[in-house]
Amino acid sequence: MKAERLPLDLEAPREVGWLASVLEQRGFDTWAVGGAVRDAIRGATSSDWDFATRATPDEIRRAFEKTVPLGVDHGTIGVIDPAGVMHEVTTFRKDVETDGRHAVVAFASRIEDDLARRDFTINALAWHPLRGELLDPFGGRADLAAGVLRTVGRPEERFAEDYLRVLRALRFAGRFDLRIDPATWHALCAAAPRVVGLSPERIRDEIVKMLESAVPSRALNDMRRSGVWAAFAPEVARVEDADWAITVAEVDEVPRGHAWLRFAALCARLGAPAPTSGDPDETLVSGLRASDDTAGRATLRAAALLMRLRVSNAQVDAVTGWIAQGLSPPAADSGAERRRWLARVGPARLDGYATLWRARHAVDPATFGDPTAAVDALTAERAAEPPLDVGALAVSGRDLIAAGMRPGPRFGAILSALLDEVIEDPELNTRERLLPRLLDLAGSP
Repeated sequence: MKAERLPLDLEAPREVGWLASVLEQRGFDTWAVGGAVRDAIRGATSSDWDFATRATPDEIRRAFEKTVPLGVDHGTIGVIDPAGVMHEVTTFRKDVETDGRHAVVAFASRIEDDLARRDFTINALAWHPLRGELLDPFGGRADLAAGVLRTVGRPEERFAEDYLRVLRALRFAGRFDLRIDPATWHALCAAAPRVVGLSPERIRDEIVKMLESAVPSRALNDMRRSGVWAAFAPEVARVEDADWAITVAEVDEVPRGHAWLRFAALCARLGAPAPTSGDPDETLVSGLRASDDTAGRATLRAAALLMRLRVSNAQVDAVTGWIAQGLSPPAADSGAERRRWLARVGPARLDGYATLWRARHAVDPATFGDPTAAVDALTAERAAEPPLDVGALAVSGRDLIAAGMRPGPRFGAILSALLDEVIEDPELNTRERLLPRLLDLAGSP
């Protein structure tokens, strides 16, 4: 393959030219590749510039003072530039064989070989920072201009090499608002069931990247149309079309920078389909207290999905905590009711719920009223810092021990009863007022 090299000036940090010149001066052909080149052609800026070079990993390390062994076996070295930014520098590679999950690669001597193994034409672009040349052997620049996403070469082969490319195709099409080429789309749909063979972590990372985009619904809808959701997340695929349309609109409405809150919006209606024999057990989420059966099913199904994706326990707790209390603000007309809601949900989750409520109101104001008054009232109640858990009580289990009780399950019942009274009237939370009541409860059979 002999591709034409076209003159092209791109905006790039000064360090990009510096890194290329260090390797070129040692006789190693070096090109900027990847997303930064693609984005620069689109007129967007990027600080994440990566490189492909004829130099081997050992030769790359000898050429620079500061390096990091990111993936030496795959030819990738991290190079720290004078500004302190790390760039991935990878030896030219070509595929030898693949099983759909992992490719066996060999080092190559030409940039053309390296570009030929890439997934989509818009990513098979290389730019020479010193000569101002663009290498575009598969028409990626024209596809960007036309708003088209297509694979490099035969789409069936590209997806079979790594089924993660199914998710990457949907993510890129959504992120850049591209129309997927018909042949690529057909092959993508055929490959969708094979996504289940990927590691959960790779799937999770792609979904999070989709949720971080400006308009996540583009990729989320294509995942539904292509059968990807049905393949590895049937609980998502079972959501009715009408509920799905509202759900993805709400995901879009949640501000960028809140990927996991968007995940909560995505899962909020998972409880609407009726219970199935495959539903997770209620013990899946420790301490689960949902507002109703539908919210409870949504919470459990979301937790099961998150666990399959190997999300951390802390993140599972955060996301399910934003689902368990339903879609709307609580009907809390008194301070005591608001305090009970905060105690049940956890005051730290209020901000997330407020964002979700606002998103729902913006999408469907006829169904979801303006949450401002409810949010303001709950926020004011939280700001008063009322006691919301037994740890905030002015008395403790130590006082029960001092009264002659032996530690046991009854301790928790007594303190919970006290907390219930204090939530009703926070002014009761002084030692002088609570200690007699504590001793009274301790003396009760």
